[in-house]
Amino acid sequence: MTTTYLLDGTRIRTLEDFWSEIGAAVNGPGGYFGRNLDAFADCLSGGFGTPDDGDFRFEWRDHQASRRALGYVETARQLELRLARCHPSNRPQVAEELRAARAGQGPTVFDWLVQIFEERAPGSLQLH
Repeated sequence: MTTTYLLDGTRIRTLEDFWSEIGAAVNGPGGYFGRNLDAFADCLSGGFGTPDDGDFRFEWRDHQASRRALGYVETARQLELRLARCHPSNRPQVAEELRAARAGQGPTVFDWLVQIFEERAPGSLQLH
């Protein structure tokens, strides 16, 4: 039997909101299911609250609200944070991604999350 986790897109306005929402959906209020992109990818690979047999899905309801909120403004904010703490050798790449986000180009935070779902748990994400 497939386990379904519900994400309320109206409650996701920032990447930090996404971590809270998905953590609560999988592991209850205050639950953990990643707090950065790499950890999230690891969690989707299993062992962090989802069924061991991999029979699960996520329904992201009102995903259009999240898509708007996790657009270029939030992407630029996240890239500014990343730029401030990344290794010096990564700064040129992050700075270029930040420039693109400020220009309304390139993938957004929403796109990052959807890509991780597709790569780590193909077919598990349903956008409603």
